[in-house]
Amino acid sequence: MTDVLTWTIERRVQLTERAELLRKELAGLEVEVARLEAAEVVFGQWAEATDGGRRSSGIVEPEPEPEPEPVVVVPGTGGMRLVPDRAEGRGIEALTPDYRQIMKIVADADGPVMAKDVARALGRELTPGKVEPVRGQLRKLTDRGWLARTGSGRYLPR
Repeated sequence: MTDVLTWTIERRVQLTERAELLRKELAGLEVEVARLEAAEVVFGQWAEATDGGRRSSGIVEPEPEPEPEPVVVVPGTGGMRLVPDRAEGRGIEALTPDYRQIMKIVADADGPVMAKDVARALGRELTPGKVEPVRGQLRKLTDRGWLARTGSGRYLPR
């Protein structure tokens, strides 16, 4: 019996470590994708201005440039994380409104909460398809240092 428990604990630790490595790799890939998106925009502007390189770039004969479109930067675009790492002096205003609402629910609870409790407070059905996304959000908040997770899978504010 203890062999099964030991194996289970070791396997959980291995999977947790692997998941962290994959998260880090994914973050690096997201940064690279954002860089490539920026390069595509710059190249597209150059190609448009020079007709794909077939005419002068306009350096010798300047042409009036159209006003650039304003760029709206919100969390989750261009490689930005929806849930930033928690840092000293950073409040929950750094989070998106959805994550702030989850943080408020967890903070206002009398004790540790389960994912289904948070889903219920958000007004969602208690079906697996509605609870699992909430569990994912809670895990993301935990991974970034905003929440603490108990051994029984409940969540507390840090």
